[in-house]
Amino acid sequence: MFDVPRRALVREGRPVAVGQKGLALLQALLEAPTQVLSKTMLMEAAWSDTVVEESNLSVQIAALRKLLGPQPDGSQWIATVPRTGYRFAGSVRVLNAVADGALPSPGQPASLPERPSIAVLPFANVGDDKQQAYLADGITEDIITALTRFRWFRVIGHGSSFVYKDKSVDSRQVARELGVRYVLEGSVRRSGQHIRVSAQLVDAASANQIWAERYEMEITEVFAVQDAIAERVAGAIEPELLRTESLPATARSSGNATAWDLVRQGTWHFHHVGRQTHLRARGLFREACRLDPELAEAHLWLGRVSAGIVAYGWSDKPAQDIREGLDAALKAVRLDEKNPYSHYALAICSTYANAPEQAVLAAETAIEISPSFALGHLAMGMGQLFRGSASEAIAPLEHGLLLNPHDPQNFVWFNILALAYLFAGQANEALAAAIKARKIGPAWRPIYETLACCYVSLGRLPEAGSCVELMREIENPSGDALGPLRLRNPHWADEMAHLLRKAGWQR
Repeated sequence: MFDVPRRALVREGRPVAVGQKGLALLQALLEAPTQVLSKTMLMEAAWSDTVVEESNLSVQIAALRKLLGPQPDGSQWIATVPRTGYRFAGSVRVLNAVADGALPSPGQPASLPERPSIAVLPFANVGDDKQQAYLADGITEDIITALTRFRWFRVIGHGSSFVYKDKSVDSRQVARELGVRYVLEGSVRRSGQHIRVSAQLVDAASANQIWAERYEMEITEVFAVQDAIAERVAGAIEPELLRTESLPATARSSGNATAWDLVRQGTWHFHHVGRQTHLRARGLFREACRLDPELAEAHLWLGRVSAGIVAYGWSDKPAQDIREGLDAALKAVRLDEKNPYSHYALAICSTYANAPEQAVLAAETAIEISPSFALGHLAMGMGQLFRGSASEAIAPLEHGLLLNPHDPQNFVWFNILALAYLFAGQANEALAAAIKARKIGPAWRPIYETLACCYVSLGRLPEAGSCVELMREIENPSGDALGPLRLRNPHWADEMAHLLRKAGWQR
């Protein structure tokens, strides 16, 4: 059975491991039973964004035939039509979801696709001036456009979403009718030159609000405000969706988990930052890569977690692990060059492979694909700092933290921002950033090194001495997250060592 909403092949109630390209081809053939599909049509179905050799199609068809086995009469399920293409030769029966008991109880979404999906409802114009409705519509359209740049979830198009304009509808009704799990709704109020935008993200399956925010801006130029609001909303929602979609730690493989299931489990462990959770995540991502070598997400997450394991000092073989991460990130880029996460994985791995120039280029590509992608801006700032450009690192780091203020790993990014300010000669701003890093990650020792340096730079030696005392009490990580920075910029390493000595630190 082919489960269309989940896009999965099921045999005896269990998912069958099939690559994403194979699933795309099988779905195209099943949707046009007995019809001959040309090779061009099938190539478009599986490789719409990539130019590949026609031999790739033959390889995938052969793999599908082997997986499906022969029909009862011994013939192939997928028939070759010489010089034309292929057709599905078996009979196809569309199961009625209601009759088969596949639908949940009334009030719940009809079906939830394997990958999450979201509908952005037209934002309501709640101001006194009804002529300002164009502003609410423009912001809605810009948010839809910004969200579509993230490739791991599906966004309902403008035409379907705007059917609900000026209608009072329940989010669960929208989810049922559009087949989505998440609904974003909001309002726009303009008063003179002031605009307030409120937005909330609802999980339609439970009717729970999982994110809400309010933005206030002065209008100087309408389209610039629309872009800014859309960028901030999209940048904030995407990480929340990612955390919500990650499976809890209690989820266990029953032996038939798909590669995508393993990726989702791995992301849950990844976001619970720790040595064991990162190592567990890496194991899951490795298995996902083995199950589906063409799943870009599996490779990009393997790249990300490899960089984290090395950066936090949790690697016994850092050179080997960062090489694995680089290889995985490069494969992710080849598999899905329009996915900003693929390029981010390459950027972060390149940073810890002592190649900050490559990191900057990869981060630039991620931002070009998705301007609201917070990690792209953060990786850009990190690459600039590690290559020695402290002043150029500040703006992208600030922007990335603005877009994604609640990431549990922001203590790392605030610490990097503090160093960028410090090396750019702005000690007060450096101290403010370092204090924010300490609030998020008070047990991470490198933060206190940065704080001590900031306090010494400002002539506040007692506070610097207190930081040094804390450094002695906190376990020193086995790795050095700033290792590539020190290696590429020995003058900054010497400056930090000098400031720490003035604070009373003796190595």
